[in-house]
Amino acid sequence: MIDQLEYNTERKRLIIPEYGRHIQKMINHAVETEDDVERNKIVKSIIGVMGNLQPHLRDVLDFQHKLWDQLFIMSDFRLDVDSPYPKPSPEILQERPEPLGYPQNFPKYRFYGNNIKRMIDVANSWEEGEKKEALKYAIANHMKKCYLNWNKDTVDDYVIFRHLLELSNGKIDLASKEEDLSESSNLLKQKKKFSSNSSSNNKNQQRSKSNNNRNNRKRY
Repeated sequence: MIDQLEYNTERKRLIIPEYGRHIQKMINHAVETEDDVERNKIVKSIIGVMGNLQPHLRDVLDFQHKLWDQLFIMSDFRLDVDSPYPKPSPEILQERPEPLGYPQNFPKYRFYGNNIKRMIDVANSWEEGEKKEALKYAIANHMKKCYLNWNKDTVDDYVIFRHLLELSNGKIDLASKEEDLSESSNLLKQKKKFSSNSSSNNKNQQRSKSNNNRNNRKRY
């Protein structure tokens, strides 16, 4: 008589699928074994097979502890053997971890990032002088670059100065000095020149290719 086929959909759900169904069947066999000595021998063999699946970790002390914990979990905590480690409990397994205290920052202008706010706070803590003045304009120039990377459009320096005044709680006011962000402006001009030159070079190359093709056709 032909045995009836057994489909995975009709089998019990694997507790730890990474080890496969054969390891699960071996553990179930160990749980059903009544002799204590024989059961301990079977469990040690199962631990060896589980360790062979990851041979580079099987001799690590913490990894051995992990294998025994997984063995008890896969037995649904019904296995009674002599373990070198404390037997885990279902309560500890089902215990939810404590929530992590993620920093909750909700800046008004997110395209500047949190580092800009930290730099502004550092600038506010410094005494007035050339060093602080240079830091103010460095922050403003970086803010302008961040703004253009996000918005992909031109921006007036006064907008950057107004945002800097707002983010610094009114302590950094560069708009009253009526100075431009020369460093950032020059960088942007160079980018525009480079793009225009590259486009013109491409056009010239295309024209030269077309002219060469025409001359070759005339020859033949």
